[in-house]
Parts: sequence; C-alpha cells; structure tokens
Amino acid sequence: MEQIKVELLPSIYSKEDNTLDIEKVINMSGKYAGVCYNKEGFNKLLNEDSEKTKRRAMMTLNNGHHSVFGHTHVTLNIENIPKILAMILNNEKEFNTSEKSARYTPVVRTDDSIITKTEEDLYNKWMDIFTDRINEEYKEEFNPNKVNKLSQENARYLVTTFMPTKMIYTTSIRQINYIVSWMFKYINENGYKDEFNSKLCDSMMDFIFELERLHIVVDGLIQNDKNRSISLFGKDLDKKEIHYGDNYSTLYKASFAEVAQAQRHRTLSYKIEMSDEKNKEYFVPPIIEDNDSLVNEWLCDMEKVKDVTPQGELVKVYECGSFDNLILKAKERLCTHAQLEIMRQTRKTLEEYYNNLSPNASLTKEDIKPYLKGARCTFPDYNCNSDCKFKEGKTLKRKI
Repeated sequence: MEQIKVELLPSIYSKEDNTLDIEKVINMSGKYAGVCYNKEGFNKLLNEDSEKTKRRAMMTLNNGHHSVFGHTHVTLNIENIPKILAMILNNEKEFNTSEKSARYTPVVRTDDSIITKTEEDLYNKWMDIFTDRINEEYKEEFNPNKVNKLSQENARYLVTTFMPTKMIYTTSIRQINYIVSWMFKYINENGYKDEFNSKLCDSMMDFIFELERLHIVVDGLIQNDKNRSISLFGKDLDKKEIHYGDNYSTLYKASFAEVAQAQRHRTLSYKIEMSDEKNKEYFVPPIIEDNDSLVNEWLCDMEKVKDVTPQGELVKVYECGSFDNLILKAKERLCTHAQLEIMRQTRKTLEEYYNNLSPNASLTKEDIKPYLKGARCTFPDYNCNSDCKFKEGKTLKRKI
C-alpha cells in the first residue's frame, strides 16, 4: 500500500526544513488573544514582552478557548491519500481543497499499489464495454476524448474507495488538530473490527504521523473535551426525520463516488452509513440499465471486488440543509457536465421537495416549480455561458 506523504507548503510559519514553526504560531496566537481586552490595540501587542505573550497563549491553549489558533492556516500537499480519507477531510467544513479528479483519472496498478489485479482487469474490461455502449448511444454527440473520460468515470466504480489520490488541503492549525483528535477517537472506537476499518485506521495513523513529523500537532488542541467525532459517519440513519420545509432533511442511497461529489457543497451536511456484509448493493450505470445481461454481469463483477469496498458500493446518505443551498447545489449538478448519479439524485430531491412540502413552511410549491423544468440552463436565475447543445442533457434524460 502506498505510503501517505504530506508536505507543508511555504508560509511565514514554516521553517527552512519545511516543518511548522509551532512556537511562532503559539506566540502569534497569544497576541491575537490579547485583542479582546487590550485598550491600545493589536499594534501594541506586537511589541509586548514575549513572556507575557507566552503566558497568555498557554492559558488560552489550556482553557479550551482555541479560536485564536484558527487565525493561522497551513496548506498541505498530500500524496497517496486514500480516497475515503480525503472524503473524511472534505466533510469537515473549514477547509479549501484542490483534489485530483477521480472521475477522469486512469487506474494504473503498480507493484506497491493497494489496487488488486482483479480491480485492474475489471476496470479495463468495463472501459471497453462502456466505450462501446456510449458510442452506440451518443457517437454523434461526443468526441472520442469525451467518450474515454465518461468510460473512465463509470469503470472506476469497480475500484476501491482506498484508491490513492492527491490533494492540496488548507485549514487552520486549530481545525487540523481537532481532526487529529477525532481520528484518534475513531481509531479507539472502531479499531480493527473489520477489513474496512483496519485499512482506514492504518491510513489515519499514517496521516497523523506525517502531521507530527511536520510539527503540526499541538497537545493542547487535541484534547477533544467536547467529545466530537468525524462528521462523515452516521449511525441508525433510518431513524432520522425526513422533512421538507424552509429547511430540509432527506435520506437516500448513493455510491461513495457520488458522496465525494456531494461534499463539494459545504453549505449542506452529509452523513453516511454502510450496509452490513449480507446486504451490500451497488450502483448500476444507466448506460447499461436496459441490458439485463450487462446488468447481471456488472453486479457479478461488483461481487468479485466487494471485499475492497468499491466506489460503486451504495451507502445510506443523510443530507440536510436549507432550500436556498439546495438550489445552489442544483445550479451545479443539474447539468450535462455533472456526474450523472448526483444529477439524478439532486433532481429527485427537488421533486420530493415539491411533493412533500410542509404546509407550515413559508416556502411554496411555486418557489420550487422553476427548478423542475430541466437542467440549470432552464432556471430563471441562472445564466449559462457554454451551451452544451445536448437535448438529453438539458431535459435530464441522458444515460451517461
């Protein structure tokens, strides 16, 4: 399995050896902490006695008032991070991320790769099948490069959610330490009870080790006094309330791949819950839905890789947020260029909103109607600058 590598990108807080100057961070945080009661302002604090600054910083660090440590951000270049671990980071709200697209990344197995020979073989097999099917349906609409990308997007459903990826990740020194504390909690509670958790906990430990090597981990910030947890994983989601009003909450099944796309809408909240081993289900790409033989073959091949937790495995998803933010999601996902699975689910959520709107909401069905006509280019308050000229895309009837 590829080793996670984390590099601290240069900032005013990085040392010559590319580690974090944590003493400098703590010192500056101590100065920030003095702003709330210093009559002469921040500029005076910049020149105060260093011991006084340090005492204030340590007092703040130890009494749980950690907001002053949120002013300092670190930017990390992370390589070989498993996709599922990237999803864990991306589900926490305070961050910026630039991640290598898994949708259009060819799967290439190396000697030390976590990807198995079976995954590689099935990926290549279905690349060919999807290419043929897309050409049969849409040869006039898509050029060979587009067809290849769409084939990659669908074949990767057979590949493990531990597939390594790359990302640039920026968050505050406070937040990254909180995440470390939540990872420690997850490891303690889930340990090595199954293959999925064994690999995930190992990945978490590798990531934490890298942060410690870079001097990013601060003891006072990883106490987790409020007993918070990683936000991605939920429990008993079937018992959650489904509601459509000024705000909404809904429950559906989606692949890991779709969830990773959904997380980009940080104004909405997502939790997932995996099924037990006896009740696994898998996403079936719509381009093969009308061919029973191919559907059966797809599901049989999914069973061959079930032990590696493929990205096409369906999980329960609990999504909640405001109507306005759901419309912002629709303005991204109801589009020809969006991943098909998330496009369909976003459309379905809007339809359920319309059909089940709470009578107590200030929102009305007339508010929802304009967003049910088709793709985002049909919305009254969206301006499309790049017409796809693809009818099935605009009507949301496409199969790929």
